Amino acid sequence: MDYKYLLYTHLFTVVPCFFIGAYLLSVKKGTPFHKSLGKVYMILMFTTAIITLFMPAYVGPQFLNHFGYIHLFSFLTLYSVPTAIIAIKKGQVKKHKIKMILLYFGALIIAGGFTFTPGRYLHTLFFGN
Repeated sequence: MDYKYLLYTHLFTVVPCFFIGAYLLSVKKGTPFHKSLGKVYMILMFTTAIITLFMPAYVGPQFLNHFGYIHLFSFLTLYSVPTAIIAIKKGQVKKHKIKMILLYFGALIIAGGFTFTPGRYLHTLFFGN
């Protein structure tokens, strides 16, 4: 299978999340626009996490001949998105806020940083071999 399609689909869903998430963290919360854009953000984050589960790890150790440590961030996302939605629906604003901050920094900043390590596509794209 050509995993480039998965890679490009992942980039298509995750890159907007970097900007949308930063915006949502910096603006007034609870507005209709925040809620609408937050739904888009959550759908994109959940979708990108599912996509990554089909992408094999090529850097570092593999588990079950497929998964790598970076996949832990996929599972973090698959857990955080629904639990953050449940929290806000229950009126647990502080819990929702904490989950959203941890999701942004864990799944986008930290995991995103790892994608620039040698051997990964983005490292090659930005820094060459």
